[in-house]
Order: sequence, then C-alpha cells, then structure tokens
Amino acid sequence: GGIMKTALLTALTVFSLVASWPLLAQEPLRIGMSGQYFPFTFVEQDQLQGFEVDVMEALAEELGREVDYQTANFSGLFGMLESGRIDTVANQITITKERQQAYIFSEPYVYDGAQVVVKEGNTEIKGVEDLKGKTVAVNLGSNFEDLLRELPYADQIEIRTYDSNIERDTALGRVDAFVMDRVSASQIIKDKPLPLALAGPTFSSITNAYPFRDTEQGRALRDEINRALAALREDGTLKAISESWFGTDITQP
Repeated sequence: GGIMKTALLTALTVFSLVASWPLLAQEPLRIGMSGQYFPFTFVEQDQLQGFEVDVMEALAEELGREVDYQTANFSGLFGMLESGRIDTVANQITITKERQQAYIFSEPYVYDGAQVVVKEGNTEIKGVEDLKGKTVAVNLGSNFEDLLRELPYADQIEIRTYDSNIERDTALGRVDAFVMDRVSASQIIKDKPLPLALAGPTFSSITNAYPFRDTEQGRALRDEINRALAALREDGTLKAISESWFGTDITQP
C-alpha cells in the first residue's frame, strides 16, 4: 500500500497549505446596495461607484476577499439579506431599535446627525445652544423641524420652513442658520459656491453600519468586518475615502 500512503500524504500536504492560506478558500463577499443613492452608491457609465463602493473595496482588500455586488431597490435589500442571497447591505443603513431586533450590526462606519450651518464668519453661533433668539431654516416635512421643537428652549427659536433654498437664504443672511443632516450639509458646502460653515458638532446622532443575519456565519463575518474597519480607521484609509467624497471625515463621531 505504499502508493496509497504517498497519495494520502500529498493530499494532506495540499490540504494543510490551503488551510493555512485561507485566501484560496474564501468565497466572495456578496454585498447588496441600491445603486441609486448619490454619492454613496450610484451607477455612472455602467459602473457601480460611490463612497459605499470605495469603503467596501478597501475592506475586501484588507480581508483578502473578492466582492460580488448585487443591486436592487432599497426596499428589497433586507429581503435578500434574510433569504441569504447577500451577506450584508452597504447602503447607509441606520442602526435602529427595530432593526437591532432582526439583525446584528458591525461597528458604525458613518456618523451623521442634525447639524447647524451658518454663514461663514458667523462667530455668534457655535452650536445648537446658540440658536436661542435666532431665525433657523429647515426643509418642510423634514425631521429636523421636530428635533428643533424638542429642544428645551424651542420657544426661543424662530423656525422657518422652506420648500428649498435654505442654504441660499442662510448665505444671504436672511436667516441666521439652517439645520440639516451633517453629511448633506458637508456636501453642500463642498459643492456649492456659497459662504457657509458647519457650526459645532451634530446634536442628534445617526449611526450607520452593516447589518448581518444573527447566525454563526453572520457573526463570524461581522467580526471580520469589524477587524478590517478598525484597521482602516487606524491607518487613515476611511478618513481619506470620506474626504475624497465629502471634503470632511464622516467616519468619526
């Protein structure tokens, strides 16, 4: 039985090589996104791109994995996750109590929240506390009006609702400030030629992360993604990707 024994040893050697080099055995990461949420995930010249794609590519490289993107309407992504057709969703998924009952989440990789924005050079307003006695614009029907009305000094703020142009009226000095989510506000400051500035930190936090199924496989992948996120945070990759898209770092609280 000498031949058999040699064959078995060869097979064992090959197996141990593969086991010690898991890159060979790893399946691609199956990532769901809408492809319809600029600048996070969108299609241009038949190419899927955006902040979400850049972050996922960096994570996959850190993990030594390939990525298989699957796009679907936002409303369909969680169904795909539940049925096991994708491993996670990369589409600015905000952690909520309801979602935490159904899924487990990675560490957040985007920190967003309600942000006060003022005309550049306005030193009177350094944050939400300074809105007392001021006129503040919000978009009609947005949750930012509710957030302002929940403040203990809400009766001292004159809230003006707008269909559009809140940034223009702030830049022209017609109102003292506007409130919007920080990511969108940063985008406006970066893209529009208006003299605007963020005033202070966000005052109501929104944290976005990757959801996974609460299974052994889901937990293992969540842990891998967390390890990779920590490494990319540490070496400045997340910050660099964020600044390339938004001109500011939205990956830190």
